[in-house]
Amino acid sequence: MTFTETPPLENEFARLEPLSSSHAEDLAEAVAVGDLWRIWYANVPTPEGMLEEIETRLDKQREGALAPWAILDPSRGKAIGMTTYLNIDADNRRVEIGSTWMGKEAQGTGVNPGAKLLLMTRAFEQLDCIGVEFRTHFHNHRSRAAIARLGAKQDGILRSHMLWRDGTRRDTVVFSVTDSEWPTVKFGLEQRLARRSAV
Repeated sequence: MTFTETPPLENEFARLEPLSSSHAEDLAEAVAVGDLWRIWYANVPTPEGMLEEIETRLDKQREGALAPWAILDPSRGKAIGMTTYLNIDADNRRVEIGSTWMGKEAQGTGVNPGAKLLLMTRAFEQLDCIGVEFRTHFHNHRSRAAIARLGAKQDGILRSHMLWRDGTRRDTVVFSVTDSEWPTVKFGLEQRLARRSAV
């Protein structure tokens, strides 16, 4: 088992499939709702650029740099987003879960915490990770709040960390969960999702 493998992962709230070009049409539809790619502080592909983005992620997977999945809503069986293991550091047993986006209709549902539970369970319980990171743009307050709700703790802010596509500089907020924290984080996520199931 390697960090760049993408086995199918599923629970009641989310299904993750190895990303492929067959997901392009569904993903282009998902990103078109609300023009998600226009959000200046997020890096979301355009509908027209979706196939190219998929091919880029798959190329990087072949190079050993990424592990990309399509996120599916199990109730509809349609791809509604992407997520990825990146900044893979197998020697130090660390990985980042990132380059994640989901269509507007899936936001605020159980899909995101369900998908993150699947990815963190794989990282800590199958890949024996010591730490799992999450990174986001300083100005992406929705993403920062969602990461904190997962149970991750903020490590710090990398200031002027990246040159953004519009010429601005991105300050990157770094969060993480460590292996010692994982049992409590997992329990919290499971309880959160159980409340959704009971509604």
